[in-house]
Amino acid sequence: MSVVRSNFDTDITNTKLNYPKNNEHGDYASAIAMEVGKKIRKNPLEIAKEFQEQLEGKFSEIDRIEIAGPGFLNFYAKRKFFSRQIMRVHALSERWGWGDSFAGEEILLEYTSPNLFKPLHVGNLVGNIIGESIARLFETQGATLRRINYPSDIGLTVAKSVWGLQESDGDPKSINDLGSAYRFGNETYELDEEAKGGIEAVNQSLYTNDNTKITALWQQGKETSLAHLDKLCRQLGTRFDAVIFESEASPIGYALVHKHTGGKYGIFEKDDGAIIFQGEKNGLHTRVFINSQDLPTYETKDLGNFLLKQKKYPNWTRSITVTGNEQREYFQVIIAAIRAVFEIDNNHSLEHIATGFLTLAGGEKMSSRKGHVLTGESLLIDLQEEAVIRAKETRADDVQSLAQQIATAALKYQILRQTVGSNIVFNKKQAFSFEGDSGPYLQYSYARCLSVITKAKEIGIAHFEEDNSAVPNTVYPIERLVCRFEETVGTAVQTRSPHHLVTHLTEIASVFNSFYAVERIADASDPYAPYKVAITQSVAQTLKNGLWILGVAAPERM
Repeated sequence: MSVVRSNFDTDITNTKLNYPKNNEHGDYASAIAMEVGKKIRKNPLEIAKEFQEQLEGKFSEIDRIEIAGPGFLNFYAKRKFFSRQIMRVHALSERWGWGDSFAGEEILLEYTSPNLFKPLHVGNLVGNIIGESIARLFETQGATLRRINYPSDIGLTVAKSVWGLQESDGDPKSINDLGSAYRFGNETYELDEEAKGGIEAVNQSLYTNDNTKITALWQQGKETSLAHLDKLCRQLGTRFDAVIFESEASPIGYALVHKHTGGKYGIFEKDDGAIIFQGEKNGLHTRVFINSQDLPTYETKDLGNFLLKQKKYPNWTRSITVTGNEQREYFQVIIAAIRAVFEIDNNHSLEHIATGFLTLAGGEKMSSRKGHVLTGESLLIDLQEEAVIRAKETRADDVQSLAQQIATAALKYQILRQTVGSNIVFNKKQAFSFEGDSGPYLQYSYARCLSVITKAKEIGIAHFEEDNSAVPNTVYPIERLVCRFEETVGTAVQTRSPHHLVTHLTEIASVFNSFYAVERIADASDPYAPYKVAITQSVAQTLKNGLWILGVAAPERM
C-alpha cells in the first residue's frame, strides 16, 4: 500500500484501523480526522472530507469510504475481498494466521520450573500453560523457540524433603512419600530448633556432597520427581529442549558473584558476611546473592542458569522467563544484575512475564489428594474424572482419550482466557460447558464443522471455485471474524497475552453456531452451498490453528 499524506502532514495509510462494532458502519473505521482536528483545532468533519477525497480509489479491496458521526472514516470492503480471504485460508491451511514478525530470532523461553521433591504446585501448572502458549505464538511468527525448564533440585526446600525422608523412612521412589516428607520437614522446621539445625545440616551436605546416604536419597527423589513432572508436561503438551538444574547453576553462579565482587567489576558488594547487589543504584532494591553461611541464594543460581543458557544457545536474541506475580520485583533485580555481569547490549532482550494466582470459584471443592494444598496433579485428576462423564455423552470412539483432551481444554481455556498477570478464578462447571465460553465448546464447534463438511461430501456438494461458484451478495458475519484471525494472532504475540486469541476463537465459534442454526449449509439444492461449505472449512481451519496455539487438541468427533 502506497503512503498517502494529507495537507496536515499525516501519514493516512499507516494509521491503525479499528473494527466497528456494528457492521453497518463498515468493515474498518478510523478516528484519525478527530485526532488531527484536536491537534490543529479544526473541524474534524472538514478534515475527514479531505481524507475521504484523497483515499477514494486508492485501495483495490475497498468499495467505498463514508464519513459518520463527528468525523469517523468508515471503510466498506468489496464482496470479493471476503471470498478471496476465505480461499486464502484454504490455501495457507496449517499456516493460516502465521506471520514473520519474529523471523530470524532465537528465543529462550523458560517456564514451569518447579520445586522438585514434592507434587507439582498449581502455580507451576499455570506457568506451564501460559508459557507453552506464548512459545507457540512466537513460533507462528517465524521465531526459533528454545523451551527451557529450570527445576529447583537443591536448597532449603529440597533439604526439608530429604530430611523428612530420613526421619519418616519414606520411599524416595514414591511422589506421595516425597510430598509427605516435604510437609513434615517444612512444619518441623518452623517448630523444632533441633530439627531446624538438622535440616540446615542436610542443606549443607547437599551443596558439599559429603554424605553418601543423603546424596543417594537426593538422587532417587530427584529421579522420581522428574519422571512425575515429565508425565504431567506430556499431558499438557509440553516437551522441553533443555532442562537446567539449580544444582548445575549453583557453583557457576557462585563463581560469577565472587568474580564480580569489588575490585575491577564492583557489581556486587560485601555486607556483614554476605554478598549483595545494590539494586538502589538502578532504582530497585538490594538483594543478597551469597548469604552469611557462604551459600548461594536463588539470585546467584539464576546468574549461573543464564550463563548455561547462553552457552547452550549463543545466538539467542530474547530471553524470557515466565513465573508468578510474586517474583515481579525479584526479576527486575535479576535482569539488572544479568545485564551488568554479562554486559548485555540492547540488541538482546530480557523479559519477565508474570502470571497470576489460580483459585477456585466460591463454593467449589476439589480434593487435594496430597494434603491441604491443591496441587497441579490433583486438579488434573479431578478434571479428568469430570471429563470422562462428559466424553461418554459424545460420539467418541475412544472415551478415555477424548476425556483427557476435554480435561486439558477445560483447564487451559480457563487460564488463558484471562489477561496474563491477572488472577484466575477457576469455575469447573463453566470450564466443561458445551454451550459456550469454554475449551470444550471450541472443540465441539470444530467437530461440528467437520461433521458438516463430511455430510457435504457425502451428498456431492461441489468444491467452491472462486470464478465459477455463486456467492451471496451479503457478507456473512462469520466471514468477517475469520478474516480477523491473522491480526488477532499478531496482537496476542506482541502483547504476550493469549487471551486475545481465546476471546476471538470463542466469538468465531459462537457466530458460526448461529450461522449453522440459520443457514442450510449442506444442501445440494442451494446454489450457495459450495461457498457456505468453504466458509465452514475456513472456520474449521481457524479453530484448529487457534486451538494449537493454545496447546489444546482439536478432536474430530464429539
